Amino acid sequence: MDLKVKRIHPDAKLPSAGHPGDAGLDLYAVVDRDLAPGEVFAAPTGIQIAVPAGHAGLVWDKSGISLKGVHRLAGVIDAGYRGEVQVVLINLGAAPFAVRKGMKIAQLLVQPVAAVSVVEADSLDDTSRGQGGFGSTGLY
Repeated sequence: MDLKVKRIHPDAKLPSAGHPGDAGLDLYAVVDRDLAPGEVFAAPTGIQIAVPAGHAGLVWDKSGISLKGVHRLAGVIDAGYRGEVQVVLINLGAAPFAVRKGMKIAQLLVQPVAAVSVVEADSLDDTSRGQGGFGSTGLY
């Protein structure tokens, strides 16, 4: 499958896989910005993409910056979206974090999505889990 990408910033890098067979394509920042602890920032990538119909682009953390407390928020790119890809970052660490131009800030996975029709129901089927959630299976 081809992923069409348009550069809209002179310093933009095309998404790329770090190794053959990697699931994610690295996304790169096109700005320098220091993120204070607790700060949220939509980091521009300088690119627009055309996610193929029947698919979605899912933006995920990069493990290296996650270990430093920086994570991405949000992260669904619909097939019809043609604006700039931005990565919403939050610094959950105790120290400022330096985002630098050309830095890998997230990874993009392009995955198929099922088309669904919402049907209101008076009841749902029973399962062994039922309504159990939020730690219902225990800690160990």
